[in-house]
Amino acid sequence: MVRPCKKKAGSWFIDEDSRNRLISHRVRKRVTTARTAFQRVDIFDTYEYGRMVVLDEKIQSAEADEFIYHEALVHPAMVAHSDPRTVLVLGGGEGATLREVLKHPMVERVTMIDIDREFVNMCRRRLKTWHQGAFKDPRVELIYDNALRYVKAERDKYDIIISDFSDPVEKGPAARAYTKEFYLLLRKLLRPGGNFVTHASEVSYISKKDISAKIYKFLSGIFPAVALYFEYIPSYSALWAFAFCSMQPKPHGVSPEEVRLRLKKRRINDLSYYDAGTHARLFSLPKCLRRFLDNG
Repeated sequence: MVRPCKKKAGSWFIDEDSRNRLISHRVRKRVTTARTAFQRVDIFDTYEYGRMVVLDEKIQSAEADEFIYHEALVHPAMVAHSDPRTVLVLGGGEGATLREVLKHPMVERVTMIDIDREFVNMCRRRLKTWHQGAFKDPRVELIYDNALRYVKAERDKYDIIISDFSDPVEKGPAARAYTKEFYLLLRKLLRPGGNFVTHASEVSYISKKDISAKIYKFLSGIFPAVALYFEYIPSYSALWAFAFCSMQPKPHGVSPEEVRLRLKKRRINDLSYYDAGTHARLFSLPKCLRRFLDNG
């Protein structure tokens, strides 16, 4: 919520990360606030990170650093696949995930499923620097539907599946997208050499608080190969995890040279975060996190 701060001038958005930690951003201007059929949407202009998207009072994306999240989410799985032609994007209403997927020239079809038409339309109008016209690309099919219902009925297979839902807030629109039932359905939709990637919540160096390790263990019981990686997202004030899942053994283990060659061959030269060196570093986890993953 936005509230005044007694010690600091102006209005502040305060993300109550837990009972013991608050993340605060000073608000320059409230752009829009709405209650859609599925969630509360707030878009602010902040002093530190520019425009910011907040769903159900949780920060989703900020103009200054959204490229870190979206490039980290999309490119490791896309580059690790030698020929990703069909992609399924689940969620991703801001359009930035589409933007990154479409940078890979061999992509022939991207199906995007989002339940909240009103939110997507807000993003089309208010977040043009995020989507950069990606919704208009002829390769994109945008479907407004419940993702669980859609994947239950879907018969097509995909090279890449990307889950870019909001956090699993209780009773929120994404709550059922973090279940065993849902992940089993996604596995069936992957082609034999396919990759699936999802964000996996905040990383903590305290084992009992590390939700990402629990998600990793959960996915490891469903997919043949799972690798966890993470990056610091400044606007979240947090290390944020991603889970790379595949139908083939250790697909993320492409060499830095192979990553460099694939990016060059695909003529992807406008990235701000991801490259061959970044790919190698992402999957090099510190000892304490490896212990959490090993011990569950």
